[in-house]
Amino acid sequence: MSRFSRLESRLAGLRQDVVNHQIYEYLSTMQSLHLLMQGHVFAVWDFMSLLKALQRQLTCVQVPWRPAKNRAACRLINELVLAEESDVGPDGQPVSHFELYLLAMEQAGADVNTMQTFLHKIEAGSRVEQALQSTVMPSATRNFVNTTFEIADSQNVCQIASAFTFGREKLLPDVFQRIASSLKVCTDGTFDAFEYYLIRHVALDGGEHTAMARELMETVCGNDPGKWSTAEQAAVKSLRARKLMWDALADDIVAGNPKPGLLGHS
Repeated sequence: MSRFSRLESRLAGLRQDVVNHQIYEYLSTMQSLHLLMQGHVFAVWDFMSLLKALQRQLTCVQVPWRPAKNRAACRLINELVLAEESDVGPDGQPVSHFELYLLAMEQAGADVNTMQTFLHKIEAGSRVEQALQSTVMPSATRNFVNTTFEIADSQNVCQIASAFTFGREKLLPDVFQRIASSLKVCTDGTFDAFEYYLIRHVALDGGEHTAMARELMETVCGNDPGKWSTAEQAAVKSLRARKLMWDALADDIVAGNPKPGLLGHS
């Protein structure tokens, strides 16, 4: 068994805690889906910084340009960036996955003001932790983003690649399939863009991106036990942060007393 497969096996329990989380059972009303989207959009945003941290480590984004030391990893990252930062939207036009998510929120009637306020603070020069602290949001969502940036700022390529692989690429296809299943009873078009976002990720992440992420891990960690240990620590941290965010969002949904069976009519 490869080092990657052994690590994947050790993470199976934490992964199942997220994939089989009770939150998916609560996504039966417009209100519950709005709450999910309003919290989850921060994870969609911070994913791009995780990816860009890998691009900074494994490709050349400086002038003057220099050839990347690891050509295979360079190609993998650039292909991933292409898909994530400039994919094809439902209208056939280029769009980043984050922008697509915001469009899906607007179509569904979810509140985008919190995320927009946060982005304005970042654009005005606030550090991420400052912008997070001064923006009203669930503490678990704030902690999730802080965890992502702690890893992204570490400049440790094994940590970053592990959070990217085990905390996102290998996790999200199953997670998004669970969420997408909650939308099937809605037929008025309110969640069409959201469904497109989810199914697009299931197709990309469940196929080529998962294989690319595994290849990336094996490339950057090699056969070094220390690097794989570092990778495991980052993966555990990422998966635990995701579960805590899901716990908090589930509590918010329950506190809102959503009534099952009202999707599209609440």
